[in-house]
Amino acid sequence: MIQQGSALFGVRFGSTTQYCLIDIDSHSPYHPDHDPLAISRIAAALEPLGLVNHLTCTSSYSGGLHLYFPFPIAQNSWELAIAVTALLETNGFKLKPSQLELFPDPKPYRVEGNPTLFNAHRLPMQAGSYLVDSDFQPIWSDPEQFAVKWHSVAAQNILDTAVLKRVIKQVKRRCHHISGKADKFINDLNAEIELGWTGSGQTNYLLGRITMRAYIFNHVLTGKPPLEGHALVTEIVRTARALPGYETWCQHQYELEHRATEWASCIENSHYFHYGDAKGRYQTKLESSELKSAATGLPSWNQQQSESARGRIKAAIVELLERNTLPVRPTARFKALIQAGIGGGSLYRHRDLWHPDYFDGFGTEESIELENQVVQNTQPALQESQQKISQPDQTISTIDNSLSSQTSLLHTAGGDNLRQLGFSDLLADFEPVGGNNLGEPGIVPQDWLAVQVVATAEARTNAQKICVEAQQQAHLARIQRYFASGDPILIAEALAWLEVAQLPRPDD
Repeated sequence: MIQQGSALFGVRFGSTTQYCLIDIDSHSPYHPDHDPLAISRIAAALEPLGLVNHLTCTSSYSGGLHLYFPFPIAQNSWELAIAVTALLETNGFKLKPSQLELFPDPKPYRVEGNPTLFNAHRLPMQAGSYLVDSDFQPIWSDPEQFAVKWHSVAAQNILDTAVLKRVIKQVKRRCHHISGKADKFINDLNAEIELGWTGSGQTNYLLGRITMRAYIFNHVLTGKPPLEGHALVTEIVRTARALPGYETWCQHQYELEHRATEWASCIENSHYFHYGDAKGRYQTKLESSELKSAATGLPSWNQQQSESARGRIKAAIVELLERNTLPVRPTARFKALIQAGIGGGSLYRHRDLWHPDYFDGFGTEESIELENQVVQNTQPALQESQQKISQPDQTISTIDNSLSSQTSLLHTAGGDNLRQLGFSDLLADFEPVGGNNLGEPGIVPQDWLAVQVVATAEARTNAQKICVEAQQQAHLARIQRYFASGDPILIAEALAWLEVAQLPRPDD
């Protein structure tokens, strides 16, 4: 089947290998047509490992070269790849796809904790593959001649494992961990890209695939920094020109760089981002906006959204106050604000603006401003109630009927008994069904909103006292633990605090 030439056959490395292969593309700067001494320099770079000889053949009709370095004793494939890569890079060679490639390749990423498969290379002596002489000119060859020369070269390459281990220890290479889906994405892109052009009308699609692989996964595949800007455009152009069928089928060779620039700009402004960026493009843009806002002194996007939410909450509170429909209980108030168009998440984040029992926000300028609005809105009703009480011809029953006709903001069926609290718009002598008896008979409360302001202030004062006392008790307990620990530093700190607080020492 290989001799028929109807298909190309390749091989993929296992966990161990008895050779390594260096692939030099015909367009590579290391090809003899561009640098006659490059291959000699590559061979010299690998001599410290004991690889002193190699056999060279053409890869295909494209004119690329394959340099095989066989050796008799099998070695770990990944360790060999790391050591050879390190020696080549130390001597100034840059491994790049379609220019200078190594097989087995040093996989810079792992899929869910497991090493990925090594890249495959085509078998020698297929269509267009010939052994070459010292001038890199093809000579008559067949699989039998190739095998004879292979064994001859392998006998000369006695790989030095001590040098191999030493080189590996000196290499510090980052290994990316990727998911199974990302690995499938990479393989799918590779399958579409490496096929190259097989006909006309494929340029736009192939450039899109090349751009995605270069932008998203280049740093994963090569271990180098992610590509952006001009470097991304250069990689797109280089990969496209090296693909099979480019010169034959690509009808946009004259504007390839322009097309590559358009694709690079497109993906850099899309939702795609460099793989492994935990923040993602959305979060990166937010941080960029915050940095820009800090530099200009203007509020960031997050700050603007927060201020907008607080403004809507305050406006809804004021509107409910003006209509005298602001509920007393937190749950009822929460539901009322939800109906006013405020999101539940915003209400939880800004409880200090609406929750009657939220202590952390007391004393802030916004809380004081809101309290002033409550007082301003309830002052007319309070004065009116006081005038009615002071008029001798006004009876309790009249006030009772006028106030009890209003809709209650509390459920009368079930609930807490608030006899000692003025937290309702109901009259004291109104008996609810199975629920809240709110006062002594014959006492007419003032407007419930005004009473709420006073009660809220009292609750705040009591809560603050409770918080202070709790903090003091917790601090005293911590001081006692300091003394019980026996640690001289903690004991010294505890004594210093007692001295400042003018409290007696434990031994006193």
